[in-house]
Amino acid sequence: MPSKKALVRRPGPRLAEGLVTHIEREKVDADLALEQWEAYVEALRAHGWETVEVAPEEDCPDSVFVEDTVVMYKNVALIARPGAESRREETVGVEEAVARLGCSVNWIWEPGTLDGGDVLKVGDTIYVGRGGRTNAAGVQQLRAAFEPLGAQVVVVPVSKVLHLKSAVTALPDGTVIGHIPKVDRPSLFPRFLSVPEEAGSHVVLLGGPKLLMAASAPKTADLLTDLGFEPVVVDISEFEKLEGCVTCLSVRLRDLYA
Repeated sequence: MPSKKALVRRPGPRLAEGLVTHIEREKVDADLALEQWEAYVEALRAHGWETVEVAPEEDCPDSVFVEDTVVMYKNVALIARPGAESRREETVGVEEAVARLGCSVNWIWEPGTLDGGDVLKVGDTIYVGRGGRTNAAGVQQLRAAFEPLGAQVVVVPVSKVLHLKSAVTALPDGTVIGHIPKVDRPSLFPRFLSVPEEAGSHVVLLGGPKLLMAASAPKTADLLTDLGFEPVVVDISEFEKLEGCVTCLSVRLRDLYA
């Protein structure tokens, strides 16, 4: 049976200082952000996911975006080396967490950089965004870690958003979804569905037809409902001010084995 564990990390007191690159900085309400994070975690639990809370990194403003610190494929955890130097201390606690779960642990080494948010898995195809935070050496090291395990790595240019998964994610049937103005090369995906809102590009597969997605994409939620999916909507407005989305607030571990 597939595992249903999700790594999460509580937002720290310096959250409002988090990095922004493609949007204008807005004031972040830290108290509201904590409430939204707790509701996000509860939504995972309500749909059968066991959440594993990684030790907080209070001096790292972006540490709540735990997805950027590790990439999972089968039972292997590839510890990232974030492209933003200020985020590199975030990986220590995540490495400890995945090791306790029994994962085999590999690392991205200098000069490679890789953010987990640049990696989209669709079956055994691993799309990796080559852009601001992930460099060629990081892509090469990801290939070396996962291709021997059966993965096919496809490099995708990213220039209009922070990460690949800021532009696209995938539905349970493997269809990649994205908001066309933010996607560099939609033709790289065998099946692509355009959605009407940028925030609608981001879904977390909860199981079956259920999709966790942001409240800021109601038109996309209606579209996906019409296609037979069941959106589970959460408000993550404070994290969206920091270029966050529903995918980057957790790491889903679906393929653990004893």
